[in-house]
Amino acid sequence: MQKRNGELSSLSLPAAPEGLSEHRGARPVGTGRARAKAIVLGEHAVVYGAPALALPVPQLGVTATAGYSAQSPADPDDFSLTMTGSDSRPKATQASGGLHRLTAEFRAAMGVPDSLHLDVIIDCAIPVGRGLGSSAACARAVVHALADLFDREVTPQMAFDLVQTAENVAHGRASGVDAMAVGATTPLLFQAGRAQELPIGCDGLFVVADSGVAGQTKDAVELLRQGFRQHPGSQAAFVRRASELTDTARLALAEGRPEELGAQLTEYHELLRAGGLSTDRIDGMVAAALDAGGLGAKITGGGMGGCVIALAREEQAAAVTAALLAAGADQTWSVPLREHPGHGH
Repeated sequence: MQKRNGELSSLSLPAAPEGLSEHRGARPVGTGRARAKAIVLGEHAVVYGAPALALPVPQLGVTATAGYSAQSPADPDDFSLTMTGSDSRPKATQASGGLHRLTAEFRAAMGVPDSLHLDVIIDCAIPVGRGLGSSAACARAVVHALADLFDREVTPQMAFDLVQTAENVAHGRASGVDAMAVGATTPLLFQAGRAQELPIGCDGLFVVADSGVAGQTKDAVELLRQGFRQHPGSQAAFVRRASELTDTARLALAEGRPEELGAQLTEYHELLRAGGLSTDRIDGMVAAALDAGGLGAKITGGGMGGCVIALAREEQAAAVTAALLAAGADQTWSVPLREHPGHGH
């Protein structure tokens, strides 16, 4: 469970209502945190049971702060949400339904009285609609803020299930990779609801570049499904090829073959592009990263906008980053393979 590092005076609410503090040591304020993620390989195919490689992006974080007050008869709503940070309005619109369901599930699981009104403030630095897991990270931060507030212990499985509750409301059927990756401190292999830490044998780093255009995940998923329906056998072929590329990349990452790892990224981009999931700007950014010496590059996330992820040797990273910015990227973030927070050397 994440611990509280501070309090917001705006949420310094009255002492716990009678009956709650007698059972557990509820605090005036609870705080939870999560981070962004990027899919290295496996997006879309992971929904059909294929493996996916996911990378935490620690530079982009979410902090949720939760408080409570007595339920007012004049206000029957038992949950309020305030969001700050970049793109706060679209984030709040996207997240409100899922987070309302999440808090209801938390109450039921943890025995929090219905008579309490929950006040949640989320400060999110993750750009929305970029395939970086903003909604899952917000949900995970809220889970841990509520757990901190009411002094409840949340197991990893409970946290995953609660985040999935919110994700399924926000996006429809979610694979679970975002729910798992936004709580990770190391790169993960995810498949069929299970995750394991990835061994890292490569040097270099991933550069994640924001195209500045929000992706349309639901539209991308439906576009791919339409293609599968129109071409019998194409779904199985897509999942098979995606699995091959992801498995090869996993081994290359573990065994120290960065050139082979990069090649799988670029091949996966071509797979997604053939499905209509890329854009001219994304294609231009991928080409620019490769021309600048990148070992591989691809769109990351749902597609039809969003971000590019490129693999580069350390000595080429500055050139790759500059090339991505020149090709239209709004901003970039670098994640070293060997120096990832929480990963041992």
